[in-house]
Amino acid sequence: MKFLDKAKINVKSGNGGHGCVSFLSEKNIEFAGPDGGNGGRGGDVVFEATSGMNTLTFFRYQQHFKAKHGEDGKGKNKAGRSAENLVIRVPIGTQIWDESCSYIIHDFKSDKETFIIARGGRGGVGNAAYKSSTNRAPRVSGPREPGEEMWVWLHLKLLANIGLIGLPNAGKSSLLSRLTKAAPKISDHPFTTLFPQLGAFSYKNVDLVIADLPGLIENAHKGKGLGHRFLGHAERCAALLHVIDASADNPIESYLTIRRELSEYHKCLFSKKEMVVLNKTDLIDSAQLAECIARLSDVNENIKIVSVSCLTELGMEKLRSSICDFYAA
Repeated sequence: MKFLDKAKINVKSGNGGHGCVSFLSEKNIEFAGPDGGNGGRGGDVVFEATSGMNTLTFFRYQQHFKAKHGEDGKGKNKAGRSAENLVIRVPIGTQIWDESCSYIIHDFKSDKETFIIARGGRGGVGNAAYKSSTNRAPRVSGPREPGEEMWVWLHLKLLANIGLIGLPNAGKSSLLSRLTKAAPKISDHPFTTLFPQLGAFSYKNVDLVIADLPGLIENAHKGKGLGHRFLGHAERCAALLHVIDASADNPIESYLTIRRELSEYHKCLFSKKEMVVLNKTDLIDSAQLAECIARLSDVNENIKIVSVSCLTELGMEKLRSSICDFYAA
């Protein structure tokens, strides 16, 4: 089942129940008068964020969500039963947008957080409520209130402690599989990872969620390649782990390309905490590695650099320890 981070759905709350027009008619009770009860309230449509979901795939197969209507009122002053609310569960990090995607209606950031998107209609008033000294036998009931209906967009931006960023084929998926128990698709061709992958990192009593985000290319901030779909998820990560292929022709340019894209998309991405991981160091010698580290330090003297090889596991223990220190700092 593929990862889905956007979905358009229709929601409709329930109508209120009709108010009842009724007159009491029992043996030995003459001119008892009106006894029509009120209609019940229609069900609300409620969104609830849950930690048990990390994709919007469910909404690929169901687009229409309708709450039940309130029951009609009955005689003997019996009010109709109000309908239960319809609860729609979404992953934490989901944003609800209006149909034209011009503004955010709500943004879910915590587990069990709820939001009423459409309120159920009120029930109509029964004729018993209209009885007065001048109108002893009203034959009218109040109108019921219809429910609300609308189309909305759901946009999911994954919430993770650390996001893995880097050019395609830098080895992000391999790194995720070494750091966590996740099993992403791994291959030697670019753009193997088309959808974000999550993994749980646990080391020395530190538990984090790491997201392997689809690789981006130059001009991704303009929508090129995987574009905004990558950058939108990176926006929600608390810190970034920048993975660079140490065996590439120009690792420094790889680093600068990603930094430019972060800056062009949103300044909050450019200012996030970042650590560089030089991957595939088994493909170069020690002199080349030292030169690469020195050049990266010249570009950004404050950045922490860790060199690893996912293939041979070289440097992985140091990286795990560095991630704990890096995130806690």
